[in-house]
Amino acid sequence: MSDPLPAWSDAFELGRLPPVPQLALDGAINREWAIGGSTGAGIKLAIIDSGIDASHPAVGSVEGAVIIEPDDSEPDGFRVIEGPHTDLYGHGTACAGIIRAVAPDVSIYSVRVLGERLTGKAWVFATGLEWAIENGMNVVNLSLSTSNEAHIPMFHELTDAAAFAHVMLVSAMANEPKTTVPSEFSSVFSTASFRSDDPYEVRFNAAGPAEWAARGIDVDVAWADGSSITATGNSFAAPHLAGVIALLLAKHPGLTTFQVKTILAAMATTPGSVAK
Repeated sequence: MSDPLPAWSDAFELGRLPPVPQLALDGAINREWAIGGSTGAGIKLAIIDSGIDASHPAVGSVEGAVIIEPDDSEPDGFRVIEGPHTDLYGHGTACAGIIRAVAPDVSIYSVRVLGERLTGKAWVFATGLEWAIENGMNVVNLSLSTSNEAHIPMFHELTDAAAFAHVMLVSAMANEPKTTVPSEFSSVFSTASFRSDDPYEVRFNAAGPAEWAARGIDVDVAWADGSSITATGNSFAAPHLAGVIALLLAKHPGLTTFQVKTILAAMATTPGSVAK
């Protein structure tokens, strides 16, 4: 009689492992192989933010929308309102416009968790993230975070759930030198900004915690009331990277989080080099 297998070992028995997408490569991974010809069609991308103005010409359309807001009269302390809504600040519309420009055929979903001052409660943010994971999003743009380290366990559990479900979480680093979550977790695409005219350029920093960088300095972005502004911040780098990831997933369906990171690192540029 053989000894019982250690916990988790049974999943690796022959015949039980699910198929893993194979990368059919004729040469080195580069931008053309990774995203060339892709428009993001078929990819569901959620923007957890202040809402999205679907009527803004830079946005085009919003496939779905939900508001999550505190409500003490509800048993869980919040309510979920499905359906179209406005952008209370302009920030979510800016992210949507960037993503639409990079991945024109991606399906955008708005998850509004921030208010008129671009502030909100961490547990409402977490509930929005949970909604995105449970509703089958492929990519989630998180141009927001919390500096309250008491929320680390809650977000750690959610980001791990996303990684195991192959949901790509693109999280902007803080613009100030302070610890924020989940932007510094290794399970997300921790994103900072650099100056570039190329919306598809990605840079990789193996030292972390900001592993990824994208265009985000002096960027013309959509804003409230159909307007536009020139803005700088990691908030605007994240949607550039989210759009690139949407292009990648549309062209190479089924990739895991670590496969996407591997491909991005291979196609990344370094200062002074040209896009590969």
